[in-house]
Amino acid sequence: MSQLEKKAGLLRRTSSSKKPLKEKVVLMYDEIFAKEDPAKNNSRFWDELFLMKVNLEYLEAKLESLDGDEVMKIKDNINSLFHHCVQALAEEHQIKVVNALQTLCALFRGVHQKNKSASGFDIINMLVGFDKAELRMKDLMESLDSLLCGEGSESLKALCLKLLLCLVTVTDNISQNTILEYVMINSIFEAILQILSDVSTRGQHGYDAVVLLALLVNYRKYEGMGLVVGQALTQYNRQYKDKEEENHGGFFSTLTSMVGSMFIADADEKLSVQTNEAILLALYEAVHLNRNFITVLAQSHPEIDIPTTPITPVPTTPTTPLGTTPLSMDMMNSSELPLDPNLQTSNLLITFLKYSSIVMQDTKDEHRLNSARLCLIILTCITEDQYADAFLHDDNMNFRVNLHRMPMRHRKKAAEKNVPSRPLVCAVLDLMVEFIVTHMMKDFPMDLYMRCVQVIHKLICYQKKCRIRLHYTWRELWSALINLLKFLLSNETVLLAKHNIFHLALLVVNLFNMFITYGDTFLPTSNSYDELYYEIVRMHQIFDNLYCMVLRVSTNAGQWKEPASKVTHSLVNVRAIINHFNPKIESYAAVNHISQLSEDQVLEVVRSNYDTLTLKLQDGLDQFERYSEQPKEAAFFKELVRSISLNVRKNVSLNTLSQDLLLKEFSTIS
Repeated sequence: MSQLEKKAGLLRRTSSSKKPLKEKVVLMYDEIFAKEDPAKNNSRFWDELFLMKVNLEYLEAKLESLDGDEVMKIKDNINSLFHHCVQALAEEHQIKVVNALQTLCALFRGVHQKNKSASGFDIINMLVGFDKAELRMKDLMESLDSLLCGEGSESLKALCLKLLLCLVTVTDNISQNTILEYVMINSIFEAILQILSDVSTRGQHGYDAVVLLALLVNYRKYEGMGLVVGQALTQYNRQYKDKEEENHGGFFSTLTSMVGSMFIADADEKLSVQTNEAILLALYEAVHLNRNFITVLAQSHPEIDIPTTPITPVPTTPTTPLGTTPLSMDMMNSSELPLDPNLQTSNLLITFLKYSSIVMQDTKDEHRLNSARLCLIILTCITEDQYADAFLHDDNMNFRVNLHRMPMRHRKKAAEKNVPSRPLVCAVLDLMVEFIVTHMMKDFPMDLYMRCVQVIHKLICYQKKCRIRLHYTWRELWSALINLLKFLLSNETVLLAKHNIFHLALLVVNLFNMFITYGDTFLPTSNSYDELYYEIVRMHQIFDNLYCMVLRVSTNAGQWKEPASKVTHSLVNVRAIINHFNPKIESYAAVNHISQLSEDQVLEVVRSNYDTLTLKLQDGLDQFERYSEQPKEAAFFKELVRSISLNVRKNVSLNTLSQDLLLKEFSTIS
């Protein structure tokens, strides 16, 4: 028996001599795949078809078994099937609507699967027909819009979203999916946003809606489509901002609670890092395309523990990865939370930082690496925004943020209760320090380190500009940066085979130059400035070794000559400090007959000899290149969207809404 026959819904034999019988719906499919008009001899053919339970496997397999030429021979019948599916969506008989939606999904998937090499226009011609494409797709979008916005069954709404996800992800490269042009023309965004803004619908459909929105934003975004969606989100935000006091919640507050819940729900399970790339992408698009979203990051609510097991069971496929499961109704229906003075306050930014601390622990596989990169890109966008920076540094807005730390043999696990309540910028710096300390390994994630150091630099630039004296344990940051330089030196040969380590070294040295040149304007106390000099002098051997290495490379011809030379020049003040204080410390020890000075004694020498220290003013230390998605990040996001699209396609199964349950539900209604 062929694979197609196995899927044909064969009924049991009536006798040993007779062939097994096919289901009636399969026989009707076979009529569609014949050249004759199936309604020619049966005027009620289409009415009868949509009253029968869809055999998805057979229909998709039949379509996949036909090549482009064979499909074109029965194009009129395929076009007619598509047309009658769309017509059935307007039927009052709900079983017909269910069967039409499922049939459409099979049509989209089946035709694309077999004809991956065909142009988008050929696919449209096979499915709909060129001459009727605009009208048919307009009717389809209007019907889906009506079903999503109407008062009908939640199961039907779920099925509509599954169909849209199926339509969006049929091609590996979303921007090559020509059918989406019709989706954009006949906007479905209002329906998606209505789902997300309504308390009663977002619990069941919020996850699919956000993933769909994130994917649609990336359709030909460099041709302007992203701007269109960005404007739609901005307008929607403005409308709902006026209604904030009503506490009904709009799209952004929905994303706050939903994304927050998704991040924290499985925060303690390492497998949860597997992927939440679709949700991260949605958060990135909101932060990147819509500056108003920054205010939503700061909206506070009581911090609650969210169970890892949903309170209300949600049907999912067995292949659904952790972290991609829609949340339960009870988690997402809450439009307001009971205020308890004993509860710790939280917000979306805190939730995101906690999630990032999990994602960034393990970057060894591609998905986790992409998630970590996206987290750092989001942080880059946040730290470049002056309103976000003002919130991060607000001394009147303190939070206790329990970041997840990678277990390491040489350190004890910090007790959560010991985490102080501080401005959120401290948590961001803690996260960056944690990453620096824990990823100095053979497979060095250079790109992530660059982004991490740049986030720190942007924060310090803001502090210098606004003269904010942040009470932070700066010595931990300085120690982490010095150890990073030590790692680069120790692994010079291996790392240079793959990376330009001089660029990263330059960023690190210039961070020290920021502290040396401007530290008196933003370090919390004069003691902090003294401690900076102490750390530089104490670890002078690493800076000396770095200088010798970059001087060696910059005086020889080769590809690293210029970048090494920049590091050489950047070390001028660090070396001036070392060369100024080291002899004085040695002299102090000799005069006082002390073999090893204590920290306090070294600090005393430092404080007594500032006056004779000469430093050079270095320009441009507080300047940085602002984030731009294109062209630098275009390839990354193209591949990321491709990966998300493939994952969604794999996991979007109409079986998540059991056909039997759907038919049972609507047979009682009809």
